[in-house]
Amino acid sequence: MDKCGIREMIKDLARLDYKKMFGNDFFLTWEKSDDEIAATFTVADILRGLREQNISTRIFDSGLGISVFRDNSTRTRFSFSSACNMLGLEVQDLDEGKSQIAHGETVRETANMISFMADVIGIRDDMYIGKGNTYMHEVSDAVKQGFEEGVLEQRPTLVNLQCDIDHPTQTMADTLHLINHFGGVENLRGRKVAMTWAYSPSYGKPLSVPQGVIGLMSRFGMEVHLAHPEGYEIMPEVLEVAKRNAAESGGSFVQSNSMEEAFADADIVYPKSWAPFAAMQERTDLYGKGDWDGIDALEKRLLGQNKKHMDWECTEKLMQTTYNGSGLYMHCLPADISGVSCEHGEVEASVFDRYRAPQYKQASYKPYIIAAMMFLAKMKNPADMLQRLLENATPRVL
Repeated sequence: MDKCGIREMIKDLARLDYKKMFGNDFFLTWEKSDDEIAATFTVADILRGLREQNISTRIFDSGLGISVFRDNSTRTRFSFSSACNMLGLEVQDLDEGKSQIAHGETVRETANMISFMADVIGIRDDMYIGKGNTYMHEVSDAVKQGFEEGVLEQRPTLVNLQCDIDHPTQTMADTLHLINHFGGVENLRGRKVAMTWAYSPSYGKPLSVPQGVIGLMSRFGMEVHLAHPEGYEIMPEVLEVAKRNAAESGGSFVQSNSMEEAFADADIVYPKSWAPFAAMQERTDLYGKGDWDGIDALEKRLLGQNKKHMDWECTEKLMQTTYNGSGLYMHCLPADISGVSCEHGEVEASVFDRYRAPQYKQASYKPYIIAAMMFLAKMKNPADMLQRLLENATPRVL
């Protein structure tokens, strides 16, 4: 993107209504208005354009971005660090095992103690139903109170880096990839996206990616098809979000128990394993009781259940049934690749390898999406600040 293109995008941004994002958090995509979603995409593209033009996007001289990862992560962890660095913040990771949390320190106390010079807190807490998003709100409420009581000089913005309900940074990056791949958000209308379950030799994969995909992509007039074997249902409230979004956008939302039906004439396919909602609820209850024998039994049962559906694999044969045989394969990564990372998994190695570059491009949008969420929350006049960065043109690399 050249400087003229960046100027036009800044003008587009100025026409959107995103004032409520200032000083606020980013929890779930469906809590944001259409203009707020559009603003996030626009700022992300502008930030990427500025970097391509070797223009610094640092809006902070100092400050911290606190990362709290309660589950393993590679792409999201490094994307959060990249986003913080892009805006001028230093990252500090909170290792709960080495903190006073292990000795019973409260959420309120921890949140305030780590936030004295923090401008943003990114949290990933996705493994337990009813816990992750709730914990994020507890942290947000705690730092808001700390700011209002004069304990904190600023109220840190909280960014959901994946919870039990949604994975907004992932699905926003996925959708921005589609917007650029198809040449504009208007070109998503009418396209079919197949969000399907796929076999994995592991259990307990979060629900937040499939839920996030149907909760966001249903807003753009697309035909969103959710497919999974019987017994692998997701949260019913998210299904209602997708149905409502599809109706309002002029698209459609379809559910089935057929991978073949979902792939037929699809423009985009997203085969990804997840654990059944009921099983994730059961696991959460078992962990709460400290029932380790029950957890072991649940794992064995679910692995056995998965094995009954090993035919749910993204194969070359299935890819040939997509629109013109050229549907776009997507995955949040890492994928379970048959014959590579496991004996039998979500996708055939030849399919994965053929779409390797597009998948890496898909992942490359995440740092910019996270940075855009921060930018809109921390800058009172984002369009003016972006114009200032463009005009100053401070070189990123001297």
